[in-house]
Amino acid sequence: MMSLLVVAAIILAVALGYTTKINIGLFAIAFAYLLGCFGMGLSPSEIIGMWPLKIFFVIFSVCLFYSFATVNGTLEKLAGHLLYRCRSVPHLLPYAVFLTSGVIAAMGAGYYTVLAFMAPLTLLLCQRTGMSLILGGMAVNYGALGGANFVSSQSGIIFRSLMTSAGVSDNQAFINGLVIFASTVVVPLLVISAFVFLAGHGRTLKEAVINADLPEAFNREQKLTLLLTVLMMLIVLAAPLALIAFPDSATIKFINAKVDIGLIASVFSVIALLLKLGDERKAIASLPWGTLIMICGVGMLISIAIKAGTIDALASWISGNIPALLVPLVFGVVAALMSVFASTVGVVTPALFPMVPALAASMSIDPLVIFVAIVVGAQATSISPFSSGGSLMLGSCADEKSRTTLFSQLLFRAAPLGFVAAMMFNLVMTFLV
Repeated sequence: MMSLLVVAAIILAVALGYTTKINIGLFAIAFAYLLGCFGMGLSPSEIIGMWPLKIFFVIFSVCLFYSFATVNGTLEKLAGHLLYRCRSVPHLLPYAVFLTSGVIAAMGAGYYTVLAFMAPLTLLLCQRTGMSLILGGMAVNYGALGGANFVSSQSGIIFRSLMTSAGVSDNQAFINGLVIFASTVVVPLLVISAFVFLAGHGRTLKEAVINADLPEAFNREQKLTLLLTVLMMLIVLAAPLALIAFPDSATIKFINAKVDIGLIASVFSVIALLLKLGDERKAIASLPWGTLIMICGVGMLISIAIKAGTIDALASWISGNIPALLVPLVFGVVAALMSVFASTVGVVTPALFPMVPALAASMSIDPLVIFVAIVVGAQATSISPFSSGGSLMLGSCADEKSRTTLFSQLLFRAAPLGFVAAMMFNLVMTFLV
């Protein structure tokens, strides 16, 4: 009975958040308190202890450091330079938008931040060059998603934290994160290529003329910000990659055990402040507080679900009713349907990741396949106009006519096409891995 109530609470929290526009995490916290204290007899201290402190600290620390690149204009100027380099090859413009969005997101800007300043720029390029709105929207959306999934960027860090919280080792979570990143870059590129080369969009773009002015050179603060960002990425990636290459080295094991991206980002934030690379108040204000509250609030409710045995019950039902070969595909479909209305990092992955290790072990499936299937499926439909990504793109449209056109294209073409491509990828991956 309690498991059903918890599942109903999760669904209700998402529904209320979507209809009222109030943060889903706040509803999740309220339901966690009511169900935990009055339905399961837990103490308030136990409920508060379910706040995922490690995930909160890591996201806070990393986003604080990366926020300096947003505050001092580094990322926006970098986007301008990357797009300027592609002015002479207009038929490659969708790839340029995809690459630019991906690079900026991988450097820590995060999915929503990238869309905030890349979506209006991309839609303007669509008007000037004749690139279709759907192609431009897919390029910027999936580029930002793929880049944010990089292991040292916002979504990638969240995925790794959720996996380690579910019982996956740090090193395996790092490897899983790399595969998730690669998968969410390859699938969109295939879809975009199909549009460019098979749907005739490439011919239109070849005749386009891009009038792009060379952006101003990077100033001192922006150069130092880029240097620090690359340096932090190298430090964070070096130890895990070295451990994969030399798994028996005691020295590398010791160093890897001492590397924590949250603490490293905190040190780099202090360095950025000492070098006066940005205003501290603006940097803190630009943090994704809404995303943090949503992830941690839903995390508390998921902890209640684990305590009530809901996750084990769902995993047991799946293992008893669905063939092992279809499990990754089913998870991908469920994640895709959830993502039409809910956030991948805030709702979908916190809800589905915890049941993966036990289910994979009971059915002799590589957990990596299910983790990848969940993220690929969820992000395939994140371009839906009802989801946050699609909503941001619609809000960037210059007029009502283009907004109406883009709405129907996102809903009836982009989201279904992304869904089909994701399911085909998940199916192939299931048989190959």
